[in-house]
Amino acid sequence: MQSTETIFSFSDLALSAPLLQAIREIGYEIPTPIQAVSIPPLLDGHDLLGQAQTGTGKTAAFALPILNNIDTTRREPQALVLTPTRELALQVAEAFQSYARHLPDFHILPIYGGQGMDTQLRQLRRGVHVIVGTPGRVMDHMRRGTLSLGGLTTLVLDEADEMLKMGFIDDVEWILEQSPPDRQIALFSATLPEVIRKVAKRHLRDPKEAKIENKTVTVEAISQRYWPVTGTNKLDALTRILEVEDFDAMLIFVRTKIATEELAEKLEARGYSAGALNGDMSQVFREKTIERLKKKTLDIMVATDVAARGLDVDRISHVVNYDIPYDAEAYIHRIGRTGRAGRKGNAILFVAPRERRMLGAIEKATRHRIREMRLPTREDIAERRVEQFKELVMNTLEAQELSFYREFVQKLGKEQNLAPLDIASALTFLAQKDRPLIPAEKSSYAEHYDDGRDARRHVDRSDRPERGGEKRERPHRDYAERSDRPDYGGEKRERPPRDFDSAGTLYRIEVGRNDGVAPKDIVGAIANEAGISGKSIGHIKIYDEFCTVGLPADMPPQTLQRMERIFIMGKPINITLWTGEAPHDTYAKRRIYPPKREE
Repeated sequence: MQSTETIFSFSDLALSAPLLQAIREIGYEIPTPIQAVSIPPLLDGHDLLGQAQTGTGKTAAFALPILNNIDTTRREPQALVLTPTRELALQVAEAFQSYARHLPDFHILPIYGGQGMDTQLRQLRRGVHVIVGTPGRVMDHMRRGTLSLGGLTTLVLDEADEMLKMGFIDDVEWILEQSPPDRQIALFSATLPEVIRKVAKRHLRDPKEAKIENKTVTVEAISQRYWPVTGTNKLDALTRILEVEDFDAMLIFVRTKIATEELAEKLEARGYSAGALNGDMSQVFREKTIERLKKKTLDIMVATDVAARGLDVDRISHVVNYDIPYDAEAYIHRIGRTGRAGRKGNAILFVAPRERRMLGAIEKATRHRIREMRLPTREDIAERRVEQFKELVMNTLEAQELSFYREFVQKLGKEQNLAPLDIASALTFLAQKDRPLIPAEKSSYAEHYDDGRDARRHVDRSDRPERGGEKRERPHRDYAERSDRPDYGGEKRERPPRDFDSAGTLYRIEVGRNDGVAPKDIVGAIANEAGISGKSIGHIKIYDEFCTVGLPADMPPQTLQRMERIFIMGKPINITLWTGEAPHDTYAKRRIYPPKREE
């Protein structure tokens, strides 16, 4: 048996540039053990007998070599992956699609029972390069003559022991016998019972062997929970969790570099001290961000797996897997960022319905049952806010000299004939006006926090070309994950229109379309750094080199001074009064409704 502890970079493997680019974008940097021992022999054309548990990254171990050698000019099946279940077939097909994002004109088709035969036949007639399917449905197509394996170069048996348990092993052998004799075979199985060994001996030619031993993982110090992603938007769910969890610092994992920036910006717009950490950032900037986390000037870090490797910050009390990892080893690495230095840690995992299989693999790898958590309700949030406010009041009473304020309250009460309780109630309201002790009865936190949707109501669209002409086709999405979309079901909600305050003042900021800025970036930065509410921000018009933005005319000088220190898209905004021609007032004064749902 062959095993290895050697870990090298994917860039050291003989993979094509498009695949390496996809790997970098996904966030992979170091191959998992099964990938390290499987990819080189498969690239060299050897058959392979691999023993590894689900969740160890074995899909990439066979998918990357297949994609590396695929000839997209040949519109016929060149690789066949057999899986025991339709769920795994879909999961494998999604992984292929993700790795092949930069391979032009690549086509993959999952085929399984329970799906309409007409759809599969139509795709097969168009031509596909890789088939991922269950043995029964693959046999059906082969017997009908709608699937030919004549051009097959690689055949993969994924989770062979599961196919044995489900009674598919005879079907698998039949398919193997119908395939070309010179095809490459990769057999992966968590266990190798005698029947599987006999299959391997009959059909594999001098195979290389790869066995990955299971490592015992200690997670006793970490409380693990998962939330099944259903109905509620993932960002709204995260915000609810942030409201009620008592955390010191939090590390949130996402899959892509772009997602780190987007999620950090949205959390900043919702009032949290959040920053991004990804592989595109310079080492100096990454070190500064980590130092901010250590020094408590940053509370939430949104990161990719690559960026968080080796991250060691004792105050990280919570790890949130906003996007589920691709394999169990990545999950173990992620949650290992908390529960350090003898402290207790907390790990929360978001799991979409189609990701339940990975949840099972994670539980098997960690040998720990992950309990389902209940999403905090409006009542939970209200209770938490009240407790926090009580604590704030008590700390103020203990730590501050309040004699002047007592006299003020007494004087105000006598002058206005007010009871102290009424004055205290009014002051409590003012103190919590932007964060009411009882949250508004809205299903979406986007109504309560400005995450950039508000910005779309401000953006000037006067320079857009007229629509019309050809109808735009909706882009085809292969196996896209839609579980984190907001729930648009039910009755349509109308939001009352509002008018822009035309008495505002127009300013120029030195960041524009060429910098990739969006209205949400401007609204979020101004709202957070200058303390101006999103509702008070007027006109935003984006030019190539700069933007104009309408701000309240009565803005105090200290607010303007704070704005002079704002950075957007990594650039100082250098805010100045706008001296050019102002945009048309018709847009500012017309009633503005919420944007239509994007398709």
